[in-house]
Amino acid sequence: MQSTAKNPKEYLDSLPDDRKEAIRELRNSILEKLPKGFEESMNYGMLCYNVPFSIYPNGYHCNPEMPLPFLSLASQKNFIALYHMGIYADPKLLNWFVAEYPKHSKQKLDMGKSCIRFKKMDQIPYELIAELLGKITPEKWIEMYESAFRK
Repeated sequence: MQSTAKNPKEYLDSLPDDRKEAIRELRNSILEKLPKGFEESMNYGMLCYNVPFSIYPNGYHCNPEMPLPFLSLASQKNFIALYHMGIYADPKLLNWFVAEYPKHSKQKLDMGKSCIRFKKMDQIPYELIAELLGKITPEKWIEMYESAFRK
């Protein structure tokens, strides 16, 4: 379900009714809690939060013409996905999140390497996600990214 929306408003307006409120609430949390310096955009058909070229001119190693990605939010076919690259790059952060999740949700944690999947919109642990969002600054992400992905 890759969106062709050109901007966040278009993306939100295109969502199915059963997803709009949850995506809006997650986006509001991201805009409020994500440390200053990240920038919102549309990439890969998702809402993305990147380190802009003004902070990290090297861009993304997979495509240097794109800013360095950090976080994405998408409405997929059967779930809402939050892609958090910090969880993928930092085992301590991953362990913290996995340990905290059951304290905030009765749903079993469903995740991949960087993807946290939410199948039940009424079971999204917004407070935990808000706490996760504030844990990595753009500067810290650049440091982690360079040590993990740019050899």
